[in-house]
Amino acid sequence: MIAKMKKLTFLVFYKEYEDFLKGIRDLGVVHVVTKSQGSAENVELQDTLKLSARYASAIKMLQGLNVEKDGLHSDDSRKGEDILAEIESLQQKMQQLMHQKQLLDKEIATLDPWGNFDPQNITRLHDAGYNISFFVCSEKQFKEEWTEMYHATVINTVGSKLYFITVTPVGEVVDLDVEAVRLPEVSLDTLQHKVEDLTAMETEINGRLKNIAASSIPGLQKAQAEVCSRIEFSKVVLNTDSLADNKLMLLEGWIPVKQLEEVKRFLDTQEVYYEVSDPTPDDDVPILLDNKGFFRLFEPIMRLYMLPKYNELDLTPFFAPFFMLFFGLCLGDSGYGAFILLAVTLYRLFAKKISQSMKPILTLVQLLGAATMVCGLLTGTCFGFSLYDIHIPFFQHMKDTVFLDNQQMFNLSLILGAVQIIFGMILKAVNQTIQLGFKYAVDTIGWLFILVSSAVAFAAPGLMPMGGTVHLVILAIGALMVYLYNSPDKNVFVNIGLGLWDSYNMATGLLGDILSYVRLFALGLSGGILASVFNSLAEGMSPDNIIAGPIVMVLIFVIGHSINMFMNVLGAMVHPMRLTFVEFFKNSGYEGGGKEYKPFKK
Repeated sequence: MIAKMKKLTFLVFYKEYEDFLKGIRDLGVVHVVTKSQGSAENVELQDTLKLSARYASAIKMLQGLNVEKDGLHSDDSRKGEDILAEIESLQQKMQQLMHQKQLLDKEIATLDPWGNFDPQNITRLHDAGYNISFFVCSEKQFKEEWTEMYHATVINTVGSKLYFITVTPVGEVVDLDVEAVRLPEVSLDTLQHKVEDLTAMETEINGRLKNIAASSIPGLQKAQAEVCSRIEFSKVVLNTDSLADNKLMLLEGWIPVKQLEEVKRFLDTQEVYYEVSDPTPDDDVPILLDNKGFFRLFEPIMRLYMLPKYNELDLTPFFAPFFMLFFGLCLGDSGYGAFILLAVTLYRLFAKKISQSMKPILTLVQLLGAATMVCGLLTGTCFGFSLYDIHIPFFQHMKDTVFLDNQQMFNLSLILGAVQIIFGMILKAVNQTIQLGFKYAVDTIGWLFILVSSAVAFAAPGLMPMGGTVHLVILAIGALMVYLYNSPDKNVFVNIGLGLWDSYNMATGLLGDILSYVRLFALGLSGGILASVFNSLAEGMSPDNIIAGPIVMVLIFVIGHSINMFMNVLGAMVHPMRLTFVEFFKNSGYEGGGKEYKPFKK
């Protein structure tokens, strides 16, 4: 469900406005309405935003070093900006060193084929009247007459390339149609020593950064939080409407009804005029989902799509049971479900620290694992083995009670699809009644009469025969509602035309929507087949050796089922979400587009 909201309007004297905002921020429950104008041109705000980005970049870099805090590193007591300045200085030095190393690496790559020699010797030969030139060519390009003409000497061969020099008197022109090379004026040994020195400096800088990471991340996070708080405060100040020659400041906000008394007690102590009102249909009310217990666990899945509008139904409680059932059917293996449930339970028992935001997600995973265990009993699969092939009374009783073959699982998938779609249409009628009034839901109710009566007549002809008097009367009533009251604001002929178009869409779309639910059967079946294949591989590929055989069998079993479980868990999350967000939400008339309730706070 969506938490009820109240609209707050504040009128504050400009000299007291900043203190008033600080008080509102300390309360941390008022969603302040801000406008975009004024923020982009404010230089101070832009500088603060850049500072926040610098903090975020530094924290991300330090966390990427994967340094754990230990007793050897106490918390850094310096200011966040001082730590940030040191980090950026070290990063700048590191970039300079990397640039210098890149240049040296290029020079080393150029000089390496020629070997290590002192460039001064080349200069001495030049002074003595001999010029040394360096060339590179392919083996095919090299000509033997160059040896006589220019005293060419091959120094090295790398792949198909020849590295050679010519020795000629100073002033003689060497005319060769090959690549001439200009070598660095230092020796290879000198370049390599420079690289070693730069590497040592990089190691030193990395060590300093790791020391900072071990002691200063909490301080940086605290400083970043303060900067973010300043940003939010500045945005509120900049986007406040000014009245009476900037003497009065007008501010609007939203508050959950359950927090209203707390805010009123604070406002009564302030020199401020305020009004409390109910939302109007034109208001863009922030959305706070307020589901309880089991349904609250599925709110993150709803947020993956979009939040509802304020005057819409929150569909979270309505898709939650279906999603859990669909996940179990898609994964479809009791062994996989038991493994997930056991693994998450052990993690919760032995993990040193679990954040409050993570606990509901872990509980949701446990429920999904339990649902998979139950749904796996429908086919009796456990890590690819059939439980119902075990001749134990309990399993044989379960086989007689809940076992479904492939045809029955296929039918179950279609039945579940039809049930969820019909349920979605019921919610659509409720939503239309809440938002627009009952007359706008008549068309949807007419389709429900047609579809539900036909389903009952097909499934239970003894209760209501297909084509019988009762069935025909219900069909006639539904058709009248669909064709004559499709759009209450339009005339009868337009309604008939819209009814025909609606019938076409219903006939084509409804069939496709129901067939989409076949994936519940197909995914579970394919996962079970892959699991049994890995079992056969583990048994067939293990050598006939008392020691190596069991080891190979276990390795294939573990690796194969790990791959299969990963793929199937991924599919078991994606496809139920697809069925929920497309088929169910579409047939329930869900629009969404609400913005999240974000209170102004530190």
